[in-house]
Amino acid sequence: MKMADMLRAGALALLAITAATATPATAALPEPVRAMIDAAIETGDAKKVATVIEIARATNPDDASEIDAIAEAFAQEQARAAKVAEAEKEQEIRAASLFENWKGRGQLGAFRATGNSSNTGLSAALKLERNGIDWRHKLTVIADYQRSNGITTREQFRFGYEPNYRLSERLYTYGLAQYEHDRFQGFEARYSLSAGLGYDVIDEKTIKLSLDGGPAYRSTELSNGERTEQVSGRAALDLDWQVADSIKFVQDATAFLRSDNSTFRSSSGLEFKINGSLSTGLAYVFEHETDPPGNAVKTDTLSRVTLIYDF
Repeated sequence: MKMADMLRAGALALLAITAATATPATAALPEPVRAMIDAAIETGDAKKVATVIEIARATNPDDASEIDAIAEAFAQEQARAAKVAEAEKEQEIRAASLFENWKGRGQLGAFRATGNSSNTGLSAALKLERNGIDWRHKLTVIADYQRSNGITTREQFRFGYEPNYRLSERLYTYGLAQYEHDRFQGFEARYSLSAGLGYDVIDEKTIKLSLDGGPAYRSTELSNGERTEQVSGRAALDLDWQVADSIKFVQDATAFLRSDNSTFRSSSGLEFKINGSLSTGLAYVFEHETDPPGNAVKTDTLSRVTLIYDF
């Protein structure tokens, strides 16, 4: 039996018992009113039930006690069903294998770049996330590539893995392993490791804001063959804001801070929902190195237009 059916059946049974035991015979609720309330309960929609209950109270003030008993019984049944659903979900998560319960999104589109290269090219990204009881895992792959007349003018790849462990409702620890390649910024490979604490500043249905930070280690293979190793500090921001039913604003920002060369990256975007799984996105990416290797320009910008598929 589906959870919605269980909720409706349980609520109606509880309402019948309540009405039989708590309602005086002289205060019987009119049958059409009772039928209207039962029909609302059948839908399982709490807002619809609340509206019908409010109308019933206003039109049948002499039966307020019976109507209140019905409303209370429905609320109790909803709370019970919610606990059952939560327990079933937790059991499902605990029983899932490592390769189950992943959700993600794929992006494909075009970009316009300025800075160390000025061109238009293709952009692709894949983001995967798995939420467990205490653990959360994130995988991110982003690629921007452009080739013209046999010459590569944009070649940027980034791969990141970030596990989080929840310490409380809002506080968590994080780890980060990241690989980057961008020879136009002066390096063939840059490896970053970081660990620290994070906090969910806002955790609402329509807006979520998380901050995290900690020490970091970075190893860079420069385009001239040299290799550098640095210890720095890392800070990050992650904001998701559902502005409207079909419009979402996203903001991601990271900073690796060091006295000789700091790295800042910001991605601001708007997503427009097309249907249940498909969206289109506009994003502006800002990257800045305070002292980039070689003769690289300090600031790169990237404007993306992508098609997004959630799965």
